Amino acid sequence: MAKPKETPNYKVVAENRRARHDYAIEDDLECGIVLEGSEVKSLREGKANIAESYAAVENGELWLVNSYIGPYEQAKTFGHEERRRRKLLVSKKELARLWQASARKGMTLVPLVLYFNHKGIAKLKVGIGKGKRKADKRATEAKRDWQRQKQRLLKEQG
Repeated sequence: MAKPKETPNYKVVAENRRARHDYAIEDDLECGIVLEGSEVKSLREGKANIAESYAAVENGELWLVNSYIGPYEQAKTFGHEERRRRKLLVSKKELARLWQASARKGMTLVPLVLYFNHKGIAKLKVGIGKGKRKADKRATEAKRDWQRQKQRLLKEQG
């Protein structure tokens, strides 16, 4: 009997690729996100961008600020605002941990990936990161280049 094909557990809608370049991500957390119907339909079409967005703890709630979800063409009268603030759903314990982490010097809540999980529910992965300086970015890039070079050398000799 043939093995079933391995399918990924989730479908990525938007990814913040610059986040790992600009921030040293210490920890990450999966959150739910409160969306309107037209926003979900638009996400399923892949019309989203979280590259310029950030998460913030305000009044005991976690919010996603400045994220873009494009308009859904079939929702004429019941459309949504493209850059509105969206509430993120986390437990009180996780919210307290995020608030303490963001209150520390230089720590930021950065959205990493917006995706649908295996049940079809929209989720957002938020990372707790510290901004990198130019020298830190160079060191990370040099380390990555050395790892690639090392793999090539091992492949040629092995």
